[in-house]
Amino acid sequence: MPSFPRSELDEMVQRWLDANRRCEEAGDWRPLAELYTEDATYGWNVGPGQDFMAVGRDEIRDLVLGSEMGGLDGWIYPYQRVLVDDRAGEVVGFWKQIADAERPGGGAYEVAGIGGSWFRYGGDFRWSWQRDWFDLGNVTSLFVEMMKAGTLSEGMKRRLDRAASGERIPGYYPRGESPVPLW
Repeated sequence: MPSFPRSELDEMVQRWLDANRRCEEAGDWRPLAELYTEDATYGWNVGPGQDFMAVGRDEIRDLVLGSEMGGLDGWIYPYQRVLVDDRAGEVVGFWKQIADAERPGGGAYEVAGIGGSWFRYGGDFRWSWQRDWFDLGNVTSLFVEMMKAGTLSEGMKRRLDRAASGERIPGYYPRGESPVPLW
C-alpha cells in the first residue's frame, strides 16, 4: 500500500464528510460517486450466504448510492469517529444510521450496534476501495419495528418486497462469487 501525506488524507476525509452532509440534505447520495476512482470497488457482507459488490464508479453511483440508498430518504449517517492510517493510505469511519421517522413515544429510530466503512485511498482525492459493515440483525429488527408502527417509507417497503420476491438484485452475489474478493 502506498503511503500518502497525512494532510492529504485529512483533507480527503473532510471532503468526504462535507459531501455526505450535502447529500443528506439533498436526499440524493449519487454525487458521492465522484469521490471514487473510475475502477473503485465497494462492498459489504449480507450474512452467511451473500455479499454485495459494486465494481467501478458507475456501479457505485447506480447500485450503492442509487438503488441501495433508495427508501432511506431523510436518513442520516453521522460519523462518530474517523481513524486515519497515512502509512497504509486507509481510513476507517464509524457511523450511526438514524431515520427521519419518529417513534410513537418520541425519539428517532436508530440502528443499534456499530456501523462503519473502511476506505482505501487512491490519490487525487478519491477512494479506490470501500467496505462497509453493519449489524444486519439490528437493521432487520429496526425495519420490522418501523413496519409494525407504520413508519417505514414507501421506498423501503418496495425494496423489502423486491428482496423478499427472490428476484436477483444487481450487485448481490452468493458468498464467494462476487467479481472481486470482499475482503
